[in-house]
Amino acid sequence: MPDRKEWDLPDDAGDPDEAEDALDDEEFPIGDGVADLVGEVYCPYCGESVEITLDPGSGTHQQYIEDCQVCCRPWLVSVSYDDDGTAHVHVDANDDHDDNDG
Repeated sequence: MPDRKEWDLPDDAGDPDEAEDALDDEEFPIGDGVADLVGEVYCPYCGESVEITLDPGSGTHQQYIEDCQVCCRPWLVSVSYDDDGTAHVHVDANDDHDDNDG
């Protein structure tokens, strides 16, 4: 995040700390700044417990592909955040080649 001196705040913005808090609320409206940043999931392939990093700034509902840190197989990760910042994380197997087998 840029240093405060790099922000282009208007002269009448008031207290810089209040302006910073307002920017944080706009960018990250989930909860009160205590949104979950990590989630624990179990790989649908190898069954290992894996801790993954979450990004609450990417929205309250997210889906993306991430590889297992243990077996390197691809997951479809689904994340949703409650209003209080609690994350609900689910992973499904995402083997594209399974759709083409036959």
